[in-house]
Amino acid sequence: MKNLSIFLCVVSFCMISHVYGSIRISNELKFKKKLSVSCYSKDNRMKTEIIEPGARYEKYFNTNIFGTTRFMCTLRQGPNYRHSQSFTAFKQVSSRDNGALWDWRARENGIYLKVWAGKHEQGGAYMHKAFDWIY
Repeated sequence: MKNLSIFLCVVSFCMISHVYGSIRISNELKFKKKLSVSCYSKDNRMKTEIIEPGARYEKYFNTNIFGTTRFMCTLRQGPNYRHSQSFTAFKQVSSRDNGALWDWRARENGIYLKVWAGKHEQGGAYMHKAFDWIY
């Protein structure tokens, strides 16, 4: 019984220590436009951040062991913040998905994504347009 308890503790620690996630949102907008970033999950709501041109927002977090962690974000372009887009900024696909960095780039013609590691990883330096701005 003692050996089983030790084994379960070690397995639990290994699962927890490798389960992570992160979101990076970079402002690559032209004409010195600022970017408003507002993100939330089921359990967390981050305060709205204003990202200067050329800067980026990064959020690191632990994912849950059930594989259901999701973060939603809304981006708005300054100066009047009329152009916006809401989307799933991070999605854990299963309990075996050990997390990833979801790298988002806000550009004039849309919002781009590259996922590093995890189940959604895409090879090389492939960054693709994921969303258009809503006007």
